[in-house]
Amino acid sequence: MKLFFFCLLTLPLAAQESLRYSINWASGLSLGEATLSSAPAKRSDGQAAMQFSMRLDASIPGFAVVDEFKSLASANYCSIEFNKSLMHGKRKSKETVEFAKGEATRKTLDGGGKTTFSTPSCPKDALTFLQYARQQIALGKVPASEPVNFGATYQVRFDYAGEQKIKVSDAMAQADRLIGFVKGPKSEFTFEIFFARDAQRTPLLIKVPFTLGTFSMELVR
Repeated sequence: MKLFFFCLLTLPLAAQESLRYSINWASGLSLGEATLSSAPAKRSDGQAAMQFSMRLDASIPGFAVVDEFKSLASANYCSIEFNKSLMHGKRKSKETVEFAKGEATRKTLDGGGKTTFSTPSCPKDALTFLQYARQQIALGKVPASEPVNFGATYQVRFDYAGEQKIKVSDAMAQADRLIGFVKGPKSEFTFEIFFARDAQRTPLLIKVPFTLGTFSMELVR
């Protein structure tokens, strides 16, 4: 879950973007990279939709991490479908969540089970919520706390922590700093994210604490 929240974020409908990040130890040593993408799409009924995706490739000695996430959302940022594929060392898992009419159905692939649970009228999976959050910040708002689906349900909120100048790709940039709070059934943590002061509120730098130390994800220009 923490690795996923390395990626925040959103573009207006019909925009297309691909952002590349370097994942680093606090010392600056590179662990790998991540790619965050957004593109226009269509629902099965032909209505406009948005497709978000993220791929993360990272490793420490003897342990590789390859995570892929894909989300299909409506024009007003309501989740339609969320897919995730995880490989952490030798452990692999795949699942999909489909949202419809106030309910979500979670299916674990490769012989797993199926569960159905209630959702808000406009549910958001993790990718869609993070994209929605970026859009809200572009409008000058801090998104309200709400439940977010990432297989399990997590409560997520942001606090605005002021304007700050940071170094990204050997250049200084003015950014808005937000602190994210994530609380789930079995875990909770905080992270920092720095958004550029451009129209798209491009995420420049994300910092997440782990047992082994703080990891960061830095935009590669």
